[in-house]
Amino acid sequence: MSSINYSCSQLERLCCDAFVGFGFSVEEARKITDVLLLADLYGIKSHGTQRLVRYHKSIENGSVRVDAKPEIVFETPVSAVIDGHSGMGQLISIFAMNIAIEKAKQSGMAFVTVRNSNHYGIAGYYTKMACDQGLIGISTTNSESIMVHTNSRQAILGSNPLAFAMPAEPYPFWFDAATTVVPKGRLEVYNKESKPLADLWAVDEHGKSCTDADHVLECIDGHIDSGGILPVGGLSEGMGSHKGYGYSMISELLCSITSGGATSNHHQRVKGQGAGTCHSFIVINPSIFGDAEAIKEHLSVFLQELRDAKRADEQVPIYTHGEKEILSLEKRRKEGIDVNISTVAEMINMCNYLGLDSTEYLGDVDISNAKQGTYDKIYK
Repeated sequence: MSSINYSCSQLERLCCDAFVGFGFSVEEARKITDVLLLADLYGIKSHGTQRLVRYHKSIENGSVRVDAKPEIVFETPVSAVIDGHSGMGQLISIFAMNIAIEKAKQSGMAFVTVRNSNHYGIAGYYTKMACDQGLIGISTTNSESIMVHTNSRQAILGSNPLAFAMPAEPYPFWFDAATTVVPKGRLEVYNKESKPLADLWAVDEHGKSCTDADHVLECIDGHIDSGGILPVGGLSEGMGSHKGYGYSMISELLCSITSGGATSNHHQRVKGQGAGTCHSFIVINPSIFGDAEAIKEHLSVFLQELRDAKRADEQVPIYTHGEKEILSLEKRRKEGIDVNISTVAEMINMCNYLGLDSTEYLGDVDISNAKQGTYDKIYK
């Protein structure tokens, strides 16, 4: 058995109770859980509940400060800079995006940047917040150094995802992607499943393609001084690696440079210090261009034209960005979410650590086949 299926409500209850156990209020726990579960429901398991133990590790080592509150340190009618004071990334980011949304409703557009935060989950959660209110949402974040940029073998940049959402029917346009070939979370999933990475996803300390997920994670986590994940485009400029490199730089410009925060290579790995992650949230009110409903209809027609294009294979449908995630959400709400057995083992360890009865959430499961998790050591 490589995975166990759980209902959304089971995982929601576990996460909420766990985050309360970590020291958050019930309301805060629900907000954080909502971000994680949306990732799972959308099929982005690298950023869902499998990250639960990672967050606990960050809380235990002092990177995430449970009692921290975000503070606006600079503000205009269309902008703000927020210091997260090393709080939980999801809570800081929901706070920041709500500010951007309100400013955009009043002024037409807004740009809010954040410094001194932590990992905030999927970037697309925050663009969805704006899109659900009829607005255009853009978000990006930097991260710890994991990208080996063009012609380098040293990770300086992060996965630095870019996300964009805009209202349309029957599905909004919703795009969220790392500027690396894959995010670190994908490596964590492959490591738990003992699966080799695809060729040209990552390189070792010598700059050579490496398919060993555990070894690349050792490189990323600083145990080896070089190596990491490749940018979108792969290993060489001839294949377009400079494009992913450039996209990642745009993220840094919008996040760390505008906020005055830490660039990816200056994220902290020191116990007791916040990661220093930076985010940005841009919201545009379509009404500044005229009739917002007409703009929405215009996009809806164009997206349908893309779906109706001549197919390379008549048996394979054409999707627009965000469509598959909504279909996945509907399916997983009905059929449940598959959780890797190694993640289940980590969750059981976490429950034991917090004094929670794991069987109330996860049932009586056999985890003898689980691979020892990367973060099990925090429970020893």
